[in-house]
Amino acid sequence: MAQAVKTKKIPQRKCIVCTDRSDKKKLIRIVKNKEGQIFVDPTGKANGRGAYICQSMECMEKAIKTHALERSFRVEIPSEVYDRLKEELIKA
Repeated sequence: MAQAVKTKKIPQRKCIVCTDRSDKKKLIRIVKNKEGQIFVDPTGKANGRGAYICQSMECMEKAIKTHALERSFRVEIPSEVYDRLKEELIKA
């Protein structure tokens, strides 16, 4: 008898803006650590509360307009942080 080949489970995450589910690797993880710093986490392993956004400028613009990150992290986010996140998105 032949054994069934096990397929590796790919973690799924949901974009906080458009609510589309996608592979964890295809989304951008934004983290708020204990010190209150908010930054893009390219490794996906940084400590802190994470939120995921699609790799599109459209989702980033909508996140800024609807305050999606502020709701996720329960904190007011300065415009400099959004500017830095946009720069990171362009690099990605």
